[in-house]
Amino acid sequence: MIAKRVFDLLASALGLLALAPLLLGIALAIKLDSRGPVFFRQERVGRGGRLFRIHKFRTMAVDAERRGPQITVGADARITRVGAVLRRYKLDELAQLIDVFRGEMSLVGPRPEVPRYVACYPDDVRDIVLSVRPGITDRASIEFKDESAILGGAQDAHHAYVHEVLPVKLRYCVEYVRTRTFRGDLAIIFATLRALLK
Repeated sequence: MIAKRVFDLLASALGLLALAPLLLGIALAIKLDSRGPVFFRQERVGRGGRLFRIHKFRTMAVDAERRGPQITVGADARITRVGAVLRRYKLDELAQLIDVFRGEMSLVGPRPEVPRYVACYPDDVRDIVLSVRPGITDRASIEFKDESAILGGAQDAHHAYVHEVLPVKLRYCVEYVRTRTFRGDLAIIFATLRALLK
């Protein structure tokens, strides 16, 4: 969809420019709060199964991936003080405007997963979900905005994610791909903003 890509390009460029003071403030807070880089880069699976390295503002200690799972569970001890605030208001995700501008992602689309969890997708579902660019937000992101807290209450967070959370997310993703429209994308963007403001 050419119109969707043009919208993504313009919106991400304007967003990066308009939010530049906020983004710089976040970067400074991260550097003052803990050692390590401003950005957290992680390999995710994009459109057509192509791997890319996603941008997020770093919210955890630099050795977080060696100290725990790839999903965040409850009051994770790896999260920094500034990181807790960024996660609460989803400000760490703003860095993905860079990925949208570069064409790796879209503003709206299925959230990109790490290869480990994409391997859990049923074959037919994988083909559908990976047929579009992954997004910063989607319906699943709104419905599971408290995912970390949900998984924190599970005895086995990995099992709960794969067998309870992921199947529901994938149903939302498949529905999005099959019914997506520009108006629908705008509705998801505004719904995401409403959820954050609440």
